[in-house]
Formats: sequence, structure tokens, C-alpha cells
Amino acid sequence: MLRHTINKHAVVIGAGFGGIASALRLRAKGYEVTIVDQCSRLGGRSQQFVKDGFVYDAGPTVVTAPFLFEELFALFNEQMSDYFTLIPVEPWYRFVYPDGTKFDYGGTVENTLAEIDKINPADKAGYLSLLKQSQAIFDIGFTELSDTPFHKLSTMLSQVPALIRLKCYRTVWQMVCSFLKHDKLRQAFSIQPLLVGGNPFATTSIYSLIHYLERKWGVHFAMGGTASIVNGLEKLMVKQGIKIQLNTAVDSLITDNNKIHQVKTVNSTLNADLVVSNIDPKFLYTKLLNKQEQKFSARVKTKYASLSMGLFVLYFGTDKQYSDIVHHTIWLGKRYESLLSDIFDKHTLAEDFSLYLHRPTASDPSLAPENCDSFYVLSPVPNNLSGIDWTSEKDRYAQKILRALERSIMPGLSQHLVHYFAKTPQDFEKDYSSVQGSGFSIAPSFQQSAWFRFHNRAEGPDNLYLCGAGTHPGAGIPGVLSSAKVVDKLIPSLT
Repeated sequence: MLRHTINKHAVVIGAGFGGIASALRLRAKGYEVTIVDQCSRLGGRSQQFVKDGFVYDAGPTVVTAPFLFEELFALFNEQMSDYFTLIPVEPWYRFVYPDGTKFDYGGTVENTLAEIDKINPADKAGYLSLLKQSQAIFDIGFTELSDTPFHKLSTMLSQVPALIRLKCYRTVWQMVCSFLKHDKLRQAFSIQPLLVGGNPFATTSIYSLIHYLERKWGVHFAMGGTASIVNGLEKLMVKQGIKIQLNTAVDSLITDNNKIHQVKTVNSTLNADLVVSNIDPKFLYTKLLNKQEQKFSARVKTKYASLSMGLFVLYFGTDKQYSDIVHHTIWLGKRYESLLSDIFDKHTLAEDFSLYLHRPTASDPSLAPENCDSFYVLSPVPNNLSGIDWTSEKDRYAQKILRALERSIMPGLSQHLVHYFAKTPQDFEKDYSSVQGSGFSIAPSFQQSAWFRFHNRAEGPDNLYLCGAGTHPGAGIPGVLSSAKVVDKLIPSLT
């Protein structure tokens, strides 16, 4: 148990990676910490499903910037490697185009240039320039600003010259097109914003830093699935005396004199000296706090902030191994910009799609019975503002995806399918209190980044702080772990 001089209690609402990281950082500062979550296990959207011996990660499957996890264990003089194992994955992604062309991205710069050479040799120099630009954005956007509090407008204004110099007013698509000419390569190098809920044609090119982030640390996978990371963090929390309450939804926050004093849950009432929220900010400000307890800026953002797309996630197992399918596959449909417009702008469920296919058994065969494979397919779809009735659409859409995979890269799939099941935006809204079933809270547009995003120091009660996908710096594992570092900087230590 940590020694501390003042007994203060912090309550963390939501046990995703941002909430877990915040709980550990607060514990290291000397606070008594209780973390609550409505799910039956820790991890937020990083749940795990087991069916007929097949193991499926429910949420994030791509691990970058592993040092952000290492930092959490180092707070207590522990080693991450004693709790779970990360292994590098290569290629990082395989892109499969409608004409059957494949592009393997990852490994060394030379590996990537060799792959570009197969598609368009003239774009090799452009890729090197793109990578250089991505590094320049990374040096500011990630290294300097990812854990910097942005609740003061002056902080944002001080960064404007650098952002203008780097042309961050451009979208990711515009930036990529300024360096690459071939459409296939433009698609491959602009698709990363979708991993954090953004449309490449609307997301600020600040998010192009992902290219260099992947290049700097690589892409990793946790043996046993992402849930093994959650299990390791849970073990660390228990060891450090953090109290965990699961199957516990929060009903309201009781305030007095502009401070939260109690967190009311379905099971109990928790006294709190401070509160960290890891839940969707729109849900927080709509459901848990009265409007009179919020600043005008919070009310405006809650009303007008645009949401990320929804996610249709299909899980299935096969009684054979598809050894020619790599760990991460991006399966691209015939349309790109117009498909994304259907999803983000028109809120229409198109008849076609692009897919992310995850085959964890490529790295860890233990996640399926012997000589079998487990798969996870993610399809970006409209969020629940679309009014789609997923009760009637779910199976039809799942069958379409399975048929498309069988026709292209998974021959004989229907004969080797053991089972399948799916999660839709309706499930995200019900299971995770995600407003309108958005996959990543609010979208990462320029108008919703840094100071314009929901602040980490709440725009409400003085002792309320926010972390997670809807706050600065944004979604994705590096984003939510960095948001906990922002919170860490805002809260004083007791030790």
C-alpha cells in the first residue's frame, strides 16, 4: 500500500483504458481510488467473448506506442513484461484491393518502398516526403501536445503558428494527395483516421502523425488478445489497492458549491473528493449533470458536436486455418470517398463496404481450437442517427460480409464456418452508453480537436476531470492513455 499524507478519495467512472490509466496515476499520487463500470469486466470496449473454444477481442486490436502501458507499471516500480506479452506484427497491414492487388505495409522503410514500387515506382519519393511531414507533425502533435492540457484558449492560440506552418488545416486526404499520385496508395495512406473514428476527407491532417507513430514503435499484438492487457492492468490495480466495482452504472453526480461530493450508482453512493469521467462526454453532460452545473461551452459542445461513425463488428470461427491471411487485413471496396460520404454525411447504410479483418490466430493459435481460426471483421457504418433498424439488418449485413470474403480472399468460407455473431451501433449505445452508438465518441475534425474538444478539466464542477476518446487528444489506445496523462498533470499529488 502506498504511503500518503492526506486521505482523499477519487472515483473514476468508466473502466476503459483511459479510466484504468487515470485510476493508476491517481493511486500513484496517493489517492484512495474506486473505479466503477457498467460492464461485467474491466476494459470498457475492450471486452472479450469466448464461444465454442474460440476467443474474440471485442474492441481495439492494434497496439502502438507500447511505452504508454510501460509507464503505468513503472509508476509502481513494476515491469509490464511480468503481466502480459506484446509481440511485433509484420506486415502491419495488408491492403487488398477490388482487383485482387495486395499491398503490404510495415517493416522497414525499404520494405515499404519495395511494396510501393510494385504499384507505382514514381510514388517512392513522395512516400519519403510524406513520412518526413508526418514526423514533423508527430514531433508537435504527439511528442509536445498529446499530454498537454488544452482547457485554456491561450494554449491553443500559442500553437496556431506551428499548426499553420505544418498546414494542419488540410484534411488527411488533402495532405496525402499532395505527396502521392496513385489512387491505391492514396487510399492506403489516408485510411488511418478511420481507426480513431474520423473521415479522411474531413479529419485534420494532425492525425497524419499516425504514420510516423507506427514507424517509430511498430504495430504490436498482445498474446492472449487485448483482454490480456486488461487482465494485467487489473492485477496491478488490485495489487495497489484500487477498489473495482463492476456491473455498476452511475445514475447521477451530486454537487454542492460547484463540486461533486457524491457519485450515485445503481448499487450505492460513493463519497468523492474528485471524479474522473471516462465515459462518453455527451452522455456525461446529458445524463449525469444538470445543465445549471455546466459551463456554456459544455452545453454548446453537447448539443452541436458531431459524432464519429458507428461500427458493425462481426465475429466468426472456422474449422480450418486460412494461413495466407495475415494478422491485419484492410479489405477495400470499389468505392472510397462516396462510400465514406454515405457513412458520415448521408447516414446511409450502403450495399457495399470496406472492411478491417483481424485474424489473431495468425500470431496466437491458442485463440481458437487446434487447426482452426478466429476472425473479427469491422465495417464502418452510420451511427444511430441513421435510424437503421439493426434488429432486422444485422443478419443480412453479416451474411453480405461473409459472402464478400468468400468470393475474394476466403474461398470455401461457408463450408468451414463454425459460427458467427455480430455487434451493431445499437449494442454500443446499450452496452457502453455511447451516444447514438458512435464508435469513437465525437469525430476528430479540426473544429473538434485540442481546445475545441471536450476539455480534460471539466467545463462544469471544479473537481471533475475527463479522459477517454471524446477528450483531448482523442480516440485510439495512444490517445486515451495520453488523455490520462493530461488528467495526471491537472491533479495535484498527495504524496
